[in-house]
Amino acid sequence: MGDEGFRGPQVCAVVGITYRQLDYWARTDLLRPSIADAKGSGSQRRYSYNDLLELKVIKNLLDAGVSLRSARTAIEYLRQHVGGDVASANLVLNGSRSVLVRTGEEIIDLLRNGQGVLNIVPLAGVKEEVDNGILQLRPRPRPGAEGGEGSAAVAL
Repeated sequence: MGDEGFRGPQVCAVVGITYRQLDYWARTDLLRPSIADAKGSGSQRRYSYNDLLELKVIKNLLDAGVSLRSARTAIEYLRQHVGGDVASANLVLNGSRSVLVRTGEEIIDLLRNGQGVLNIVPLAGVKEEVDNGILQLRPRPRPGAEGGEGSAAVAL
């Protein structure tokens, strides 16, 4: 799974979105797959681990009640201000503005300065959620198949 990336159905299972959402987000350039984009009928998009993190951030924003338009703005803001580590901070959405905060003290400072906070979206758990989703993709050993591959029962 690592170097070759993740196919659409795997991405949907890990992130918790529908294939229709994933397809729409790719076609509208919200997030295009960084390993391989679709190139006509029969080709498959391939998403990187960082793509999965960004998709999970987008899903969390939508789950928190943020509109798709605002989520698009927020993910662009994160890409510009934290680069590849979009899951490292909290995002405070204040109307049409996005503010990145790394500590609880920064959130308190924003509130003290009279900012009307629309939504605070913690992103720290995104990495763990994606990692757990990837682990769920791995095939489980069949019952009774002790010892893994290559082991054989010997009848005496």
